Amino acid sequence: MPEVSTDADEGPAPVRDEGEFTRVFAAQHDFVWRTLGYLGVGRPAQDDATQDVFIVVHRRWDSYDPAVPLRAWLFGIARRVADKYRARAARAAPLRVLPDPDAPLPDEALARREAAGLIEAFLAALPEDQREVFVLAELEGLSAPEIAVALDGKLNTIYSRLRLARRAFERTLARHRARWQREGDHGEA
Repeated sequence: MPEVSTDADEGPAPVRDEGEFTRVFAAQHDFVWRTLGYLGVGRPAQDDATQDVFIVVHRRWDSYDPAVPLRAWLFGIARRVADKYRARAARAAPLRVLPDPDAPLPDEALARREAAGLIEAFLAALPEDQREVFVLAELEGLSAPEIAVALDGKLNTIYSRLRLARRAFERTLARHRARWQREGDHGEA
């Protein structure tokens, strides 16, 4: 797999086919944006990080090996960009604006927000190697062999990490359901 720099400061390299790059950008933008979020890039920075990924893709397009699945290659670049954004965010932790606790929320919106929060907390608590595999398999639908290429890992190791992450997710859901049931039982008493 080609070594990919994430420095957006290097000048653009010529792309072999601008139309091809444009099609890849249009088809893969959402995948890259979601992946960066899964890898811990905060929403305020996701658009900028996505742009940085595609700057690297544009610059490195001539070194892309079509034998490597495109999403695997993009994930490798996104992972490196996400590392830089997380490091930058850790150095300068921004103020978080909390929603008004008194503002009424529809039940469905609240349930979605809680589910998203549960998944975000789960992903944040997973070891990085398991999180990457879980995100690619469960949220992006990549196969284990594709993940092995994306992460430059052994297939059996990918299966093992995925199994561990799935078990952890099942335990997280079981704890959440038990807590929800306890809270429901207390609400009826």
